[in-house]
Amino acid sequence: MPGHFEPLPGGGAAVALDDVEISIIRSLAVQLMEIIGPGPAEESGGDPLAELFAEGPSEPPSDPVLRRLFPDAYVDPEGTEQPDKAEEQRVYSAEFRRYTENDLRAGKRENALAVIRSLDGLRAGAGEGEAVLELTPEESVRWLGALNDLRLAIGARLEITDEDDSDVLFHLPDEDPRKPMVMAYLWLGGLQETLVSTLTA
Repeated sequence: MPGHFEPLPGGGAAVALDDVEISIIRSLAVQLMEIIGPGPAEESGGDPLAELFAEGPSEPPSDPVLRRLFPDAYVDPEGTEQPDKAEEQRVYSAEFRRYTENDLRAGKRENALAVIRSLDGLRAGAGEGEAVLELTPEESVRWLGALNDLRLAIGARLEITDEDDSDVLFHLPDEDPRKPMVMAYLWLGGLQETLVSTLTA
């Protein structure tokens, strides 16, 4: 179980984490929530009516992490479309973003918060050394979403666009300042992969 998720009888998953691993994941989840920012409820002072009619942004975020987390819905990956087609896609993406981004942000915040709360509960009930985190099937899905978002965020900071990039970064010298972030990216990828396996077993 150390370093990877294993399925629990009846559903869910478990993983053994030490104090350092707990601190790293929790810190990253907190940073992710800060990057995503507050939702309409916080911005409207908790007014449910204002929240109901709140529209999201129509333009892509300037931060590369947020652009990775909230990409345009309509885009030509090859960049071969005519200018008029590109403008049409921009308009469609703007409309889609206006009506979906707030909900997407809320979901990502909830996933990150679920990670933080489960780790805080684990710390409270454990002594020094490794502790075993047990997740229900629902918590496992939230963790999976958060791990994916964390890897997207780190990948954006490292300018990783495909797995070949991460392979190159893996061989960075220890003195390279990106090395700790690369190791976190790869470690979270291992956790994500084994968690997917527990949910599809």
